[in-house]
Amino acid sequence: MRDKLRPLETYALETQLTKAGMGYTEHGFVNPGVYHCSTVLYPSVEALHARTQPYLYGRGGSPTHRAFEEGVTAIEGGEATLICPSGLSAITTALLTFVSAGDHILMPDPVYRPARHFCDTVLARMGVQTSYYDPLIGGDIAGLIRPETRIVYTEQPGSQSLEVQDLPAIAAAAQAQNVLVMLDNTWATGRFFNGFKHGADIVVTAATKYFGGHSDVMLGTITSRKSHFKALDDTHHAFGIAVGPDDVYLGLRGLRTLDVRLERHMKSGLAVARWLQARPEVERVLYPALPEDPGHALWKRDFTGASGLFSVILKPVSDAAVAAMLDGLSLFGMGYSWGGYESLVVPFDPRSYRSATRWDAGPALRFHIGLEAVDDLVADLTDGFARMARA
Repeated sequence: MRDKLRPLETYALETQLTKAGMGYTEHGFVNPGVYHCSTVLYPSVEALHARTQPYLYGRGGSPTHRAFEEGVTAIEGGEATLICPSGLSAITTALLTFVSAGDHILMPDPVYRPARHFCDTVLARMGVQTSYYDPLIGGDIAGLIRPETRIVYTEQPGSQSLEVQDLPAIAAAAQAQNVLVMLDNTWATGRFFNGFKHGADIVVTAATKYFGGHSDVMLGTITSRKSHFKALDDTHHAFGIAVGPDDVYLGLRGLRTLDVRLERHMKSGLAVARWLQARPEVERVLYPALPEDPGHALWKRDFTGASGLFSVILKPVSDAAVAAMLDGLSLFGMGYSWGGYESLVVPFDPRSYRSATRWDAGPALRFHIGLEAVDDLVADLTDGFARMARA
């Protein structure tokens, strides 16, 4: 079937998601096999020394891995992809590839907290300095770049507080000084935001989230232009990073339905977010897809959609009242991941892990809107607000 296809990039993205990796299927099966292996055999001494066959050792991956990499590369819009065992592993591998002692990196203040911890501990011990910046700085980031700056890291949008960054302006300023631009694109994925078209050199994604889509797999991906791929591949290989084929297969299976799932997450997310906007207990909803959100203009300019993740700032209320609301919810689970089929909510307070910006908002909740019926989710939250009022 693959030999009948036009080049993959000539199809719409939705079609690419269904056809990527088809070159790794065999015997007429629709899906590639799941290859469990460590040892790869060579047919001769000459082949053993030449090391030119496509698979050399199990750690380097199998046809299962190549199929998933091809799918991720297609959706993110890059040229090559590496698979890691988690989103954090993808972030740390990408960062470590391009920094050495004495270097400096710029990170947005709301950055994913484990990434911040990595910068403040491991990179600091290596002699790499991290400065945190206001995610809304735009092109003015040029004033923070030093001669030793190697990376400007971005998130679209910011973790928990969902600030939309002006990536084209940031990228133009960074690349004018030969500084790499990295993007965490987990929230929108390449389906709703093409990081490379907006200036990123390297895109990392927690494939645990929407790529997997079913809360049953840990994966991360690094997608890059070919000019940066060899350096990334060398680091990936040197660290001995290997991901089991069962997890990789689940990631590939998730890609096949990513388009329809994200559309549903967006539709339901907008509906619940608008309902929450009208609640008397809510101060504001942090969701770039809403016209009232400060980042909406940039979101509308650069994105083609939104996912099901957003945050809510409540009006002043006691911790006990928030706990009463959350503890009794039946459809919203409390857990730190997101991107699966189920709805989730967690309280958060980022004041202890902000340094370049000030957070002085009231109690905050992060919601992930899953695939349940919106009316059922609203009924569950209605009951929760009633418990909050009684408490």
